[in-house]
Amino acid sequence: MSSSAVGVDGVKPKRFFGSSSSSSHRRHHYQDSRSPQRQRHHHSGRHSTQSHSVMVDSEDRSGNENLTSSPIPATKSHTRGRSANGALTSPPSSSPLPLHPNPPALSHNVRLFSKHSNNTANVDGPTRKMMLRKGVGPVVKRAIDDLNKAIKARELRIAAITNACDEFDHWDEEKHSIELGLNAANVLSQLLSMTDDDDEIRMICAALEMIYRSSHDSICKSFADIGNTLVPLLLRLLERCETGGVRFADVSIMNITKVLLYFSRVPKLRVMLTRQQGMIDAIVRISFSILNPDCRIFRMKVLANLANAEDNRLPLYEHHGLIDSILKVANLDLCDSVREYAATVLMELASLSAIQVPMTNDDRLLSTLVKLMASDDTFETREYATTALQNLAYAKDNRIRLTSYNDGAVLEGLKKTMTKDKNEKARLRAAGALMNLACDDTAERMGVHDGLLVALADVSTSDNSNDVQKRATLALTKMAGSISSQMACYIILLDALVKAASSENGASLAAVFRAKAKLPENRYAMAQYPGVLECLANIISSNSYSYKDRENAMRSIVHLSNANANRRLMTNRIVLDMLVKSASITKVEEASIRDSAITALQRIATDIPNRKIMARHDGLIVAIAKATERESKIERPRSHSSKDQAQKHLAKPLLMSLLLEL
Repeated sequence: MSSSAVGVDGVKPKRFFGSSSSSSHRRHHYQDSRSPQRQRHHHSGRHSTQSHSVMVDSEDRSGNENLTSSPIPATKSHTRGRSANGALTSPPSSSPLPLHPNPPALSHNVRLFSKHSNNTANVDGPTRKMMLRKGVGPVVKRAIDDLNKAIKARELRIAAITNACDEFDHWDEEKHSIELGLNAANVLSQLLSMTDDDDEIRMICAALEMIYRSSHDSICKSFADIGNTLVPLLLRLLERCETGGVRFADVSIMNITKVLLYFSRVPKLRVMLTRQQGMIDAIVRISFSILNPDCRIFRMKVLANLANAEDNRLPLYEHHGLIDSILKVANLDLCDSVREYAATVLMELASLSAIQVPMTNDDRLLSTLVKLMASDDTFETREYATTALQNLAYAKDNRIRLTSYNDGAVLEGLKKTMTKDKNEKARLRAAGALMNLACDDTAERMGVHDGLLVALADVSTSDNSNDVQKRATLALTKMAGSISSQMACYIILLDALVKAASSENGASLAAVFRAKAKLPENRYAMAQYPGVLECLANIISSNSYSYKDRENAMRSIVHLSNANANRRLMTNRIVLDMLVKSASITKVEEASIRDSAITALQRIATDIPNRKIMARHDGLIVAIAKATERESKIERPRSHSSKDQAQKHLAKPLLMSLLLEL
């Protein structure tokens, strides 16, 4: 599958509850470019060209998201302490890396401004139009020209960078596009590669963060121009700041991370950014570097965006230490938003079919997802963890493993989420995961899990969301199709089916009853179980159900009447009222239901003690008399089979047998 998906014989991640990044299940892209003070830390509004991965099995394509998801050698997890602010900490793994000894040259197409930069001949058309519309060209160009001059005059740098920061510090996307179009990033990159001064590094990184608050197109153009030079430089600086000995380290780390975040917001750049040397290593360090909460949030946002690209998922999963780092953060980080983005990364990875099986075989990963799904304080975190499990459940090879893991821990977590979570989407994903898990190999294990069948029945009738009700009903239907009368959970299943069938979404369960009643070994238990006959009679008698559902219910009654032991039970008032009403149907299009009702009455009457009860039942003889009259008027061409002829002569012998009892 592609991006995230939700499956029904597996609920595929909706790439969410169906398909890859191109699927319908949305995927968050963490594209918020604002500072923590100006934005919410969660990604609820994240919608890029791709959508979340949610996988749903091929049986359920309605309401789909794409729930999608070899073994990779386990890597050692970090065992570090925690700082007072909740950051994961550990001693630095290596000494600080120095800056590149020889500043890398800018790419051949980088245009630095000369002292005559007021000339606009080297400005592209779109930038020139924006400059004229905004009226900011001369001021911005002067600031960039001063930076250009400062490249060769160190004493001018601080003043030039300070003035540039004053000019660049705004949230006007078009103005930032002008700044990038005038090659401000090129000049700043050159300055950054030439300095070792901590204060200059801090200010240049701040200026870069400001100008990249730009549009995707402008960021793309700038990345194509200097990305292969700027990104490695920023990554080296990031590691140097994290390993100590740099003043203003927190500020520089924040601004570098936000620049990387702005790059990762652009779908076209995600694969190229992931392949930059040191990019994934920088993310791995989140689990042991001493970072403040905002830095950790932005670092995880970068990873979430990178994982949104399908081509990145396998390299990310296989990178040594990354999964360990994500799991450590997801389990131990005190910041809600960091755990939320960690859950999102796991959801995105779980949508890639190539790694769904090895992910499921990782005990630490499963335990982390169950913990986040069942007990995290954040709505979104619980939703994404549940979607990850739904994606993993889409792979048929994972279903036995998921249902048996830790004595049913996954099943218990899904049941709890489906019945108690206040987040509708989390409940929907949980029901979808259960639907994905249901198959012949897992039905009995799921059926005997304490309270699971009852929970599905309850949700199918009482959940506030109609979508959740439908998904729970589908899950119950799949399980019912694989549970036989020899299984210990069969009686529990009948109770669940009776309860679920009473909901507006439960009419489809009539097909399940028909399939069960068709097997002779099931008939006695079904008819004997309280409520089954009444449930079927209610479906047949009600006009709120479709013709197909009513026909399925009637065929169930006919099948049950074939068992000798059931016929006495079927003379109860509710069943006979329904059969009388059905036998009196005059609509030609519902003739099948009418004929089946007469067949059921005839079979019930084969037990002689039943005839007296039937003969005295209000309206029954009248209905059979009308059926007899109708049969006598029907022309019977010779082409009709003997079976058809027998069906058309059922009413008369039935009527005669009942009249004898009066």
